[in-house]
Amino acid sequence: MEIIETLKETLEDILKKIEVPYTDIDIVEDEKDTFLINIKSENPNLLIGFRGINIQAIQHLLKVMAWKKCKTENFSITLDVDEYRKRQEENMIAMAQRKIEMARKFHRPQRLPPMSPYFRRKIHLMCMGSGYEDIETLSDGEGEMRHIIIKPKF
Repeated sequence: MEIIETLKETLEDILKKIEVPYTDIDIVEDEKDTFLINIKSENPNLLIGFRGINIQAIQHLLKVMAWKKCKTENFSITLDVDEYRKRQEENMIAMAQRKIEMARKFHRPQRLPPMSPYFRRKIHLMCMGSGYEDIETLSDGEGEMRHIIIKPKF
C-alpha cells in the first residue's frame, strides 16, 4: 500500500475513534519522504487544542501507527488543521524578521518568546540564509521556556 493511502486511512480511523468530525484530508508530499497533511474541519479548535497540544498528539499517534503499517520509519509527517500551523509559522517568521530589524537598528540582542523546536529550527534556518549574514541566532532556556536570541554579528 502506498504511504499516502496508509496515512489517509490511518488518520480517518483515528478521527472516527475519537469522534471528531472533519470535511476533508489533503496530503501532499512536500519533499522526498516528507508529507504535509491538512485536516479540514468545521470545529478546528477541538483538533488543534490549547497551543496545539491535540494536533501534536494526533500527529505523533498517526506517525507511529503509519510506521508500523508501512514497516518503515523512512518518512516524516507534519499534521495541520485548517492551515493553523502554516499561519502560526508565518506569524513566527514575521515576528523574527521584526526582531532582526530591531537587532540591526539598535545593535543589541533581541529575544523571541518561547516556541517549539519546530519553529526555532525554522527561524535558525531562515537566519542562515542569504541576506542574514550580519545576524546570528542561538537558543537559550530550558524545556518549554526555550527561546531564540537574535544578535547582530560584530
